[in-house]
Amino acid sequence: MSMFCFQCQETAFNKGCTIKGVCGKEPQTAAYMDLLLYTSRGIAIVQRALRTKGLSDPAASRFLLDALFCTITNANFDDEALKAKLAEAFSTKKKLTEKANANNVTLPAMPEVNVYAGEEEYLTVAASVGVLSESNEDLRSLKQMSIYGLKGMAAYAEHALNLGYEDEEIYAHIEDALAEVSRNDISADELTALVLKVGSFGVKAMALLDKANTSTYGNPEITKVNIGVGKNPGILISGHDLKDMEELLEQTAGTGVDVYTHGEMLPAHYYPAFKKYPHFVGNYGNAWWKQREEFEAFNGVFLFTTNCIVPPLKTATYLDRMYTTGSAGYPGAKHIPAREQGGKKDFSELITRAKACPPPTEIEKGEIIGGFAHNQVIALADKVVDAVKSGAIKRFVVMAGCDGRMKNREYYTNYALSLPKDNVILTAGCAKYRYNKLPLGDIGGIPRVLDAGQCNDSYSLVVIALALKDAFGLKDVNELPILYNIAWYEQKAVIVLLALLSLGVKNIHLGPTLPGFLSPNVTKVLVENFGIGPQPEL
Repeated sequence: MSMFCFQCQETAFNKGCTIKGVCGKEPQTAAYMDLLLYTSRGIAIVQRALRTKGLSDPAASRFLLDALFCTITNANFDDEALKAKLAEAFSTKKKLTEKANANNVTLPAMPEVNVYAGEEEYLTVAASVGVLSESNEDLRSLKQMSIYGLKGMAAYAEHALNLGYEDEEIYAHIEDALAEVSRNDISADELTALVLKVGSFGVKAMALLDKANTSTYGNPEITKVNIGVGKNPGILISGHDLKDMEELLEQTAGTGVDVYTHGEMLPAHYYPAFKKYPHFVGNYGNAWWKQREEFEAFNGVFLFTTNCIVPPLKTATYLDRMYTTGSAGYPGAKHIPAREQGGKKDFSELITRAKACPPPTEIEKGEIIGGFAHNQVIALADKVVDAVKSGAIKRFVVMAGCDGRMKNREYYTNYALSLPKDNVILTAGCAKYRYNKLPLGDIGGIPRVLDAGQCNDSYSLVVIALALKDAFGLKDVNELPILYNIAWYEQKAVIVLLALLSLGVKNIHLGPTLPGFLSPNVTKVLVENFGIGPQPEL
């Protein structure tokens, strides 16, 4: 096989991509990512040793966030960018090792890939350090579950970092977990405990990001979002990073260029700080996987702040209008460099390019409603509790997570339509695009779809559930009338799942398929101990 990757829900035959990624990832790109992860484990081992002496390097901790984040599905397809990150990884590991030696810090055995020796050797080495280098199926499953959870955690921690919020405990845990999965003598029991610990720190990372977002931009509030278009040329912003959103809105103000969200950026409309911009027109289109057709109709410029990139078709007309930034990358797209310390990113090239474009072609009209994060729902708590006590609301259904291309994801639309009129859907992430435009109505003024925001805002759903538990005087969150029917696609969904498990949430339905990286024995443990199961029948 020329590669092996099974980190996303669409992996080939639910077993693994071995020729080319279903996501579009080329074999050599997968190799660079395997090597970057491998070398990052070496950095983590040295960092952990240095941390015991109070000598850890903050820059190395931050580098690990980027190294993990850029290997998330649909984030970075640019081989040259990955090579540059590898060079930085080698340099970082060398510097840390020299620091450890100079301070008499004892280092254990660690991954050894230190120099760039040409692409052919890279590919050979990558084959020996990738996913299949762990021959034991169950240990491999548990190690990869931890690593994928760390990737999601790193994404959330990097967004918080961009807003000036950090947590040394999260850094230390990421380094500790990467070091632990590198051990050859680690047991299945130890790895199982590590998986749950990754989940508990996932809760911390999501709480940190929630604090960063709400402290900076205010608490999300109930908002009607326009899904039509204006008359000006536009820039469409995709991904998840709100700092990029803020700077783009600032720099486009008064230029005659409108800004639209796509996919997971929709919840930016819910934050009070962004409502002062009249050129922040609305949301264009649907979930990430529809971008090939929707981008052709948009006519303007595209900014990818994180993952959610779908490689354009060879016949696409918009590649020269694609820009990436942060951990995202795509060959042929212009990359906007990171902001200097205390500075801002420069989006002037995007604005100039957009001015020469025609306005977006309208593909739909109307409004969708969202902004039901924890602060807003808790403000409505009395109304919600009364509706439950009166029987008007019989059950909450958590349908958070990811959307995807597979036809079987139509299930989630049909499931939403099949729910009794006294059921309320709690959602976060792009899974909502399967049902957030359906005329599902409300219950006594409470919409039947309560959208908390992005995938990381699944934290809000946890806070809401815990608040409801307290409001009803229950001892266990599992006693609430809540059914979990969650869709997953990539690694940020993995950390959300692990976070829920670490909080003791049970009987989660996960689909449209269980992860391909779960071995039969690990699946059995999840079923027996946590009640993990497939989608409920319609």
